[in-house]
Amino acid sequence: MNNARVLVVEDDQNLRFVIKDNLSLQGYQVTACADGEQAWQTFQDQPFDICILDVMLPKLDGFSLAHQMRQQDTHTPILFLTARSLPEDKLNGFQNGADDYIVKPFDMQELIMRMEVFLKRSKRLDFSQEQYQLGQYTFHYVNLKLNHPNQIRKLTQKEADILKMLCDHQGQLLKREYILKEVWGDDDYFLGRSMDVFISRLRKYLNHDPRIAISNHHGVGFLLTLSE
Repeated sequence: MNNARVLVVEDDQNLRFVIKDNLSLQGYQVTACADGEQAWQTFQDQPFDICILDVMLPKLDGFSLAHQMRQQDTHTPILFLTARSLPEDKLNGFQNGADDYIVKPFDMQELIMRMEVFLKRSKRLDFSQEQYQLGQYTFHYVNLKLNHPNQIRKLTQKEADILKMLCDHQGQLLKREYILKEVWGDDDYFLGRSMDVFISRLRKYLNHDPRIAISNHHGVGFLLTLSE
């Protein structure tokens, strides 16, 4: 049975109890909160393996809560569980650090399966190469740092994951679907839009060395190259 530590933040009392009971029956260690402020305090006080957040929360909304969590912790997966299904809501969620976005009503088995995607991925992260030399940059994957002689930048976990994949496949075309499934666990349209934002950020971070390029092969994938 799974003993992962799960933070559930849901203001609907009945749904909160249903989620907690179902996850507990599967062996998860569940902590449930009814509002964003309580969840933020709880998140700071104890470690979690995954967080499930509603968007429409009292005191502190889910987007703001996720943003604050990401300022403190770039690694723990965050899943939004919400009735808001508009494209802009999904993009807002991903831009605030979400790993997945599940629309209500939902099936508990689907929620558990999506949780497991990220929990298994966290366990199988490959730390065999923790540091990369990329032109004038030194990339420390585990420490989430991209160092240049003129600048030290702290990366988010997703930025580091994507850059590591590009470095591991330098000079090879990396398929969009492969990146999405490895980093986000799925390859739907909105996740693809979110990934494009992350790629744009990485290009900006690496622009101090003009020899480095992340080229976009439209509709296929991305290629990291370092020219002489």
